[in-house]
Amino acid sequence: MTFRVRIAPSPTGNLHIGTARTAVFNWLFARHHNGKFILRIEDTDTERSRAEYTDNILEGLRWLGLNWDEGPFFQTQRLDMYKQGVQSLLDKGLAYRCYTTSEELEALREAQKARNEAPRYDNRHRNLTPEQEAEFKAEGRSFVIRFKIDDSREIVWKDLVRGEMNWRGSDLGGDMVIARATEDGIGQPLYNFAVVVDDMDMQITHVIRGEDHIANTAKQILLYEAFSAKVPEFAHTPLILNMEGRKLSKRDGVTSISDFQKMGFTPEGLVNYMTLLGWSPPDSTQEIFTLEEAAKNFDFERVNKAGAKFDWAKLDWINSQYIHSMPVDKLTDMLIPFWEEAGYKFTETKERAWIEQLVALIQPGISRLTESKDIVKMFSTETVKFSSEAKEQLEKEGVKSALQGVVAALDNQQISEINANNAKDIVKQVVKEQNVKKGLLMRSLRAALTGEMNGPDLIESWVLLNHISLDKLRLLHAIDAPILSQANPQ
Repeated sequence: MTFRVRIAPSPTGNLHIGTARTAVFNWLFARHHNGKFILRIEDTDTERSRAEYTDNILEGLRWLGLNWDEGPFFQTQRLDMYKQGVQSLLDKGLAYRCYTTSEELEALREAQKARNEAPRYDNRHRNLTPEQEAEFKAEGRSFVIRFKIDDSREIVWKDLVRGEMNWRGSDLGGDMVIARATEDGIGQPLYNFAVVVDDMDMQITHVIRGEDHIANTAKQILLYEAFSAKVPEFAHTPLILNMEGRKLSKRDGVTSISDFQKMGFTPEGLVNYMTLLGWSPPDSTQEIFTLEEAAKNFDFERVNKAGAKFDWAKLDWINSQYIHSMPVDKLTDMLIPFWEEAGYKFTETKERAWIEQLVALIQPGISRLTESKDIVKMFSTETVKFSSEAKEQLEKEGVKSALQGVVAALDNQQISEINANNAKDIVKQVVKEQNVKKGLLMRSLRAALTGEMNGPDLIESWVLLNHISLDKLRLLHAIDAPILSQANPQ
């Protein structure tokens, strides 16, 4: 048997991390068993579905590396199949037309509420006579198609994550609406019905989805049986929670996959982290792995029942491991768009080799691609904005004299290109001539050249700045600028 799984997002919003994590588990399961991963777009909610959301979903899955084997299939292109399915249930006497009005349903709910009963349909139109139907039609009532649910029926399945699951038909809210009606007859199918028809047609063997679908599973099993179809196996994965244990929401700063991309996460880092949201590898100490490596070990015995807490710090750490180990040329290609978006322009002298030197310099210090923007800005403007700590450093006794000594050394030695060796020689020379401590000079150089007191390696930064002729300009600016008086005007 070929294992066949699917991911079936609705294009009513961008690809969210919860849906993406479900896609990851489906992909891993399919690849582990040499099966098929199918993409289906459930777009029957025509009022809320948007083409731009579909594009976002497809682009997000591609960016994460979750390549699909079949699809994308669109439910709006399969309406005839659903109508045939509904008609077959009507013909078998397993479904019926219900003419209950919205006002009648509201009155039913209010009465149940007054009796402290759970809301459910009372199946009042299950056995209408032809004469009663004709009377309702004459009144101009519209109808829905309801599927008959036996209240005494027990629905049992063995969930691959949660073990044996039991539901009673009486807990499912009465006969289930499976389709709306139109003036011409059967109209749009509802979720539970369309899903079953699609999964039967696509020969889905395993349905892997979030635990919030468990109640739907009981209803869908009844529909499979009504069609005399083989019921797939089900695996209901844990929800993603915030650190307080509540269901993750946008209030927790969690957004769509495209926004994670804008926040500077790499696809490899994000998908690696999502794999660990609810699943653990056989080697519990292993936290960094590719999708292909995870697929070799993936099974549902290692998927947790408890909710998976989303940890931003852990995501940052995993992402940093990919950034730090990435080839410099690849990282350069990923960083340049962020720099350009931030408005940092590079002169023609900043050829590719120089940019890659810059990337190699900042690579060990960033965990998100966006963090590079704050570092690279010091290499894109003639002057820098001094932090308060840098201002204090540059006002210390002897600092401006020491910086003048560095400028003099550059002029006297007529050094056209600074390298690590002659930069260190200049530091030694100025320390000796000015009789200042090396630490004072190095801190002052960092403040003057970068405007900050922390950052990438100072000597390497100096070398890169010298290559684009900014080091001397910044030293002179730091010497001449009335820094503290500008910052604190009287």
